[in-house]
Order: sequence, then structure tokens, then C-alpha cells
Amino acid sequence: MKKKIFIIITLLDLFFFQLVNSSEQNIYKKIDLFGEVLEKINKEYVDEINQSESMDSAINGLLQSLDPYSAYMSPEVFNEMQTETSGKFGGLGIEVSMESGVVKVISPIDDTPTSKAGIKAGDYIVKINEIQVQGKSLSEAVDLMRGPVGSAIELTIRRRGERKALTFKIVREIIQIQSVKADLLEKNIGYIRLTSFNENSDTQVEKQIKELEKNKNVKGYILDLRNNPGGLLSQAIKISDFFLNNGEIVSTKSRKASENRKWFAKKGDLTNGKLLIVLINYGSASASEIVAGALKDHKRAILLGENSFGKGSVQSIIPLKNDGAIRLTIAKYYLPSGKSISEVGVSPDIEIAEETDEFRIKTETDNQLNYAIKLLNG
Repeated sequence: MKKKIFIIITLLDLFFFQLVNSSEQNIYKKIDLFGEVLEKINKEYVDEINQSESMDSAINGLLQSLDPYSAYMSPEVFNEMQTETSGKFGGLGIEVSMESGVVKVISPIDDTPTSKAGIKAGDYIVKINEIQVQGKSLSEAVDLMRGPVGSAIELTIRRRGERKALTFKIVREIIQIQSVKADLLEKNIGYIRLTSFNENSDTQVEKQIKELEKNKNVKGYILDLRNNPGGLLSQAIKISDFFLNNGEIVSTKSRKASENRKWFAKKGDLTNGKLLIVLINYGSASASEIVAGALKDHKRAILLGENSFGKGSVQSIIPLKNDGAIRLTIAKYYLPSGKSISEVGVSPDIEIAEETDEFRIKTETDNQLNYAIKLLNG
């Protein structure tokens, strides 16, 4: 008798659950429909398919439909991704996203095969070794670009302002990221070039500032964030803090109240308030935009160059049971002014376009850097 009562109560619970969650039931119908479609493909498609790969593509397609930065990572890709933020990994040295079904270059990393070959921020990769990229997911395109160190790859590029497609033959290398370079320019200007925000960038930047500060003639600094595709949020916060005494650096807003956070600067400007110019361009993205935007909003720095990329979202890496993971957008960044970076970027105070590669090679000049030096020297 007790068993019958239990079954009746369970059925009643299920009935009310269905009434309240009718929209969810429609989702289950869609899942059944997906299973039916997969079965039809497996039986009727002209070529035999790998069902496991098809499922991976379906999962990735779902994530890519949300935004260009959400994606599925297989166990192999997830493992490789974990080595990237440590500062050493194999590949081409390029940060990419997906736009209108084509792979778009966010930024080539300094002193890597892609930057040496001449790939530029904003380029569109339309072919990888003669394979059309159109219609493929970002993960599939990235997989095509992966390969053994020392092997060659051919990328066909469409570039704004160029009528014909450009072809680049690139040899894969072990990418050793030295994210910070520093120099003393004109005997009185501290120059710091930051190429990415990996786990030891703050330590390197702090060390270089302290070394430059030993020179009593230093009157100002240039922080070069051009073609810096970003990296770790924690690093962007720490490096911004090096140049600020107080105030908000960045905030995040999400559907979950627990993900709404604000970060503030601590007292102690490592440069003692000296003049600061930050160089940005279209290849400056994510963490670079946080630093540039925070310093601009606090009127701590003059931004010089071109409008930045506009990647102002927070991705969380969520591990899965199969040892893979998903990269999911969970929040958006907001500058101290309350403005979002997403799809807008950070605008420079002084807009100066970069010279073309051909002009730079012929004249051996960097017009943006030279303007910054003149500005600091008055």
C-alpha cells in the first residue's frame, strides 16, 4: 500500500512539475529532435561520419552561437591551453576570435612566427593550408593551425585596404613569451613594452620600474600595450595598481550577484606620479584595455595611438567530466567611468594611426613612439 501511495505522489509531483515547467519540456523535445537528426545523418549522409567529432562540433556550435569567445575545448586543447599562461607553449604566437564565420586576428604576439611574418591585428584568416575557414568553428580552425614544432603552415589573409588576398608561409615554433621588455630612451624616458599578461608579468614590470627609477634623470614613462591581446585579469589589476594611488580599477557585472565585483588600487605609485603615456592600437585587447581604460579614467596617463579592439568580457574556464572544458562568458568588464569595453574598446586621447609596414621598413621609424617621446620631452 505504501508503495502505491509513493507512486501516486511521485506522479502528482511530476504532473505539477510539467505544468510549471512547460517551457523546459519543449527543450527536452528539442533534445529528442537533435538525437533524431544525428541518427538520420549517421544513416543517410553521403559519407561516413565520426559521431564523436560531430557531437564535439555540435557542442562548440552551441557555445559559439552565444558570442565569439565562448568555446568547447577537447581534453587535448584544454591541456595545451593550460601551458599558455605559464609563458611557454608551441604554435604560431597568435590570438584569434571568430567574426562572421571567419577567423579574425586579435593580435600577433611580439617576436613570434606570426609577428615576424607580418600578420597584423584585424586580419581575417580565410584559408589554412588551402582549407576554407568559412563554416568552421573557432576550435576547428585553431586545431588546423596546430602542428609539430618546425612544421610549416600557409595562411591566406584578407586585410582591410588590400584588394588581393595575402599568403603567408609560417613555421611553427616553441613560443617563449618574455612578456616585458624595458629600455631607457633619450636618457630620460623609461620605456616598458608589455606583450601579454601571463602569470609573472607583474613581477617583471615591477622589477623594470624599480630599475629605471634608480636613474634620477627619468622624467616620464611610456607603457607600450600595442598588439597585446590580454591575458590574466589579476595581472591587469596589479599592473594598473603600479601607476595608481587609489580608486577603482575595473568592475565586472554578471547575471549572478556573486560575480559582480570591483577592484581598487592600493596606495603607492611606483613611478612617483611621473608623466605616463600609454600606447594602444587595434591589437590591444582585454587586459590591455582594462589597464589603458583605468589609467585614462583616472587621468593618470595620456593614451596615444588607435582605438583598441573591444574585448570586454570575462571568460571562465569550466572543466568537464571528460577532462576537457568550456570557455564561457560569465560577465563583462566595466571601466571606472562605468563604460563597457565590449565591442567599443578604449579610445586614445591623441589619435595617431600606425605607419604601414612598408613605410616603417623604409624609414626605420615608429611614428607613435616618436610622438610619445616628443610629448614627454615637451
